[in-house]
Amino acid sequence: MQRPPAGTIPETPGSYQFKDGDGRVIYVGKARNLRQRLNNYFGDPRLMATRTAQMVETAESVEWIEVATEVEALLLEYALIQRHQPRFNVRYRDDKSYPYLALTMGDEWPRAMVMRGAKRKGNRYFGPYGHAYAIRETLDLLLRTFPIRTCSDAKLARHQRSGRPCLLFHIEKCAGPCVDEVTPEVYQAMVAQLCRFLEGDGDEVVARLEREMLEAADALEFERAARLRDRLASVRKALERQQMVFDRPEDLDVVGIAGDDLEAAVQVFHVRKGRVLGRNGFVVDQAEDLTAGELVDRVLERLYGERPVLGVPKQVLVPDEPAEPALYEEWLTHERGSAVQIRVPQRGDKRALLATVTQNATEELQRHRLKRASDHNSRAKALNELGDALGLPAAPLRIECYDMSHIQGSDYVGSMVVLEDGLPKRSEYRRFKVREVPGNDDFAAMEEVLTRRLKAYLEERAKPVAERTGKFAYPPQLLLVDGGKGQLGVAVRVLRELGLADEIPVASLAKRFEEVFVPGQADPVEVPRGSEGLFLLQRIRDEAHRFAITYHRQLRNKRMTRSVLDDIPGLGPTRRKRLVKELGGVGAVKRASLDELQALSWLPDTVAQAVYDKIHTPSR
Repeated sequence: MQRPPAGTIPETPGSYQFKDGDGRVIYVGKARNLRQRLNNYFGDPRLMATRTAQMVETAESVEWIEVATEVEALLLEYALIQRHQPRFNVRYRDDKSYPYLALTMGDEWPRAMVMRGAKRKGNRYFGPYGHAYAIRETLDLLLRTFPIRTCSDAKLARHQRSGRPCLLFHIEKCAGPCVDEVTPEVYQAMVAQLCRFLEGDGDEVVARLEREMLEAADALEFERAARLRDRLASVRKALERQQMVFDRPEDLDVVGIAGDDLEAAVQVFHVRKGRVLGRNGFVVDQAEDLTAGELVDRVLERLYGERPVLGVPKQVLVPDEPAEPALYEEWLTHERGSAVQIRVPQRGDKRALLATVTQNATEELQRHRLKRASDHNSRAKALNELGDALGLPAAPLRIECYDMSHIQGSDYVGSMVVLEDGLPKRSEYRRFKVREVPGNDDFAAMEEVLTRRLKAYLEERAKPVAERTGKFAYPPQLLLVDGGKGQLGVAVRVLRELGLADEIPVASLAKRFEEVFVPGQADPVEVPRGSEGLFLLQRIRDEAHRFAITYHRQLRNKRMTRSVLDDIPGLGPTRRKRLVKELGGVGAVKRASLDELQALSWLPDTVAQAVYDKIHTPSR
């Protein structure tokens, strides 16, 4: 890589990005002074850390973005890493999706539920927790004191229509909003009290229940006093499940790190009001050379780069001081809105708690390595077996597989699924709606899909590096089609017509005998049955088939829904969607009587009549 001309690099804060020959971002960094930082990369490679030297050797160009302050440079660096996932930056691997307790605050009657994965707008989340069963047991205890609904929207609507509550209402674990047994104001107050309890204000709830119980007993309302006594016992039991770690009501996060130069496991305990309200964990692949302080920097970016559920606490306890402590304290103070300290505890109960969290991280790293060793070895073996069996120049680190799906030529679709390093890369999956094949012709449909995908690759490759979008930008190291010699012949023809036959290897996998065919050989290639290589081919073929069928069903269901409920006066998209959802599907709408349709309070009688007439009018 050539050094940028002298004087062109600014002496301002910013983020810089190294790119390879294909325009992919391979490393992102930040700097207080861009010129000073980038000059470090153009010295003698023998004096650099091994991975830094490898990155510089791989890079073909470097770009930078100027910002006003160091904090802005930090935020920009984090955003670019999340967007590009550069190969030479650290990578975070969540070994499991930690469960949260969520309250659907956007609903008319908010619901409590256990959720994993991406967070949805309008919900409030508490946690994360180590195990889902721990949330469910705690929630079961709290429902006696805060009887909010846990049922699905469909079940709520069903009981609203029938006018009868479910069992949870009768055992006093739901206030019965479906049958108007509670007013919206009282219900929202219960939800607010539950939120305060989950935020750590349990003492306030206990004091209120004790006061109400004594008042009921003084008023000789002994049945109500007994119910309050049972609720108080449930709340106290729930509080016992929240581990008490400090006598003082402190808010802090405790970060434990265990690892070596290649990877590290991170465990975090979220302490609020002196109690552990949640825990989190992930594994860091150290693709760049980091000191202990720089690793702490990266962990803090991962924890607080996106607004955490429990917010930023007043203190963050870490095992080593960050490389740039003032910068990170300034950033977290800005995120919280008040002063935040990042400390390395030296003695006392905080030091003891950090040791406990670090021990958790050590055990998690051991479990991760056992699991990863097994997974990595089997994937490497499978890719090497494929490379040898198919005569490829190297192990196929990127495999693309294509499949078609249709019913008698209607709703023709194709799928493209991708494996990278033997693992599915779902962000690269693509779906194709076949446009130019009038009838039932799998070969023509496969030709159209492959031509569109590979032409898109050629168009991307022809663009300047700065204008490439990343979509279809990289060629496969093995192109696999589902089928026998016929499908293989189509793929070979497309590659030849586009001038890619010498660049992209191709093979096909026939369903009947699991035979693998390659160009130029009449007989199938010998891939041993039961081998890791054949298993990998079967897995990606089955995944392509599943992905194609899923898309085909979506198109078919959409077409069928339109044909039945489209063009009905007064039934727009919103009402149509709600009608199908509340009745349980298009089939249920077809079976509904006029009385059932008119019983829907939100559906005008004239529209209900129009729906009924449309469904029951014989087709001509």
